[in-house]
Amino acid sequence: MEFMLHRHGVLINVKVMDARAYGIYQMRVLLLVLFSVYPLQGRRSWMWLGITSVGVPENLECANLPLTNKQKDLCKRKPYLLPSIKDGARLGISECQTQFKYERWNCSTTKQLSVFGHELSSGTKETAFILAVMAAGLVHAVTRSCSAGNVTECSCDGSLQGRGSPRAGWHWGGCSDHIEYGTALSRSFIHTSVWNISSKGGHALLAINQHNSEAGRQAVAKTMSTDCRCHGVSGSCAVKTCWRTMAPFGRVGSFLKERYEGGVQVQARSKRKVRRKERDQRRVPLAQDELVFLRKSPNYCLKDRRLGVAGTRGRRCSRASAGPDSCNLLCCGRGYNTHVVRHVERCDCKFIWCCYVHCRRCETMNDIHTCK
Repeated sequence: MEFMLHRHGVLINVKVMDARAYGIYQMRVLLLVLFSVYPLQGRRSWMWLGITSVGVPENLECANLPLTNKQKDLCKRKPYLLPSIKDGARLGISECQTQFKYERWNCSTTKQLSVFGHELSSGTKETAFILAVMAAGLVHAVTRSCSAGNVTECSCDGSLQGRGSPRAGWHWGGCSDHIEYGTALSRSFIHTSVWNISSKGGHALLAINQHNSEAGRQAVAKTMSTDCRCHGVSGSCAVKTCWRTMAPFGRVGSFLKERYEGGVQVQARSKRKVRRKERDQRRVPLAQDELVFLRKSPNYCLKDRRLGVAGTRGRRCSRASAGPDSCNLLCCGRGYNTHVVRHVERCDCKFIWCCYVHCRRCETMNDIHTCK
């Protein structure tokens, strides 16, 4: 917006940005500052969209985002998908941290543009889970947007409409989640790559990264369920309308965590192929939903800045637990400190006529254990 201002007999030409344009300008400046403060400390990754608190409006130039050239091209062609991509990144990171909340590696993120730092390229079981859950998160978020009518080029899956079993008293209808569209978008957007493909194990790492991303997409498909609604006089359920729906993402995360626990170590077989490392299992083909890894994981007990391992010092543990959050396992045998914390809250509240609430002040003393 432009106008003329008269001041001390002089006409001054003044340009003023509207609030929306100024907000976009501020965001561009902030992104440039972030990229200069954290200059390529590792790979740039679309996963950064899941941890930034900065809003990403659709008309923000895709060139300003930490995406690969192929991802930027897709972003420019389909900017309306950007909110779903961001939701997918947040969904994947949140589920990863939920699944590993009480373990030595707790899926911690960094301020780097790669988000997961060394773990994103280490070729361990943790790398496998990250790639799988992020690919699954993108499938889930995009498919949900389609079903909700938020994306113009996709909607519900109509391929099942009109089919069914009239004799059995049911037919396909409703709004089945269009998982094929979400899966295809995830494949085209997430093209896994390796920084130094010519390095030792580079081709094998690329192969397992692609395999694990696909395993994540398959996890969303394998956890889908069929929901039905009854129709009939007085609830007789003479006819049922059924549709396919995705499971809550927590169930997808649990499915992938089971695959993580049963992860398969592999080794390079040829330039772009891998096989099971166990000699007696080498002829057994890898299942599409198995998570595979190239290298064994560090123990994550001690801090290692080179590998980006935070260690478990200061982590809260449970003295009574026998699981991974137990002080014995989480603290790696180093012992733990005990702190007594006083907690004060209102309790035994009663409504007194008329008109106020009377509460007692209750205090509890709790033991908090943290790893040495």
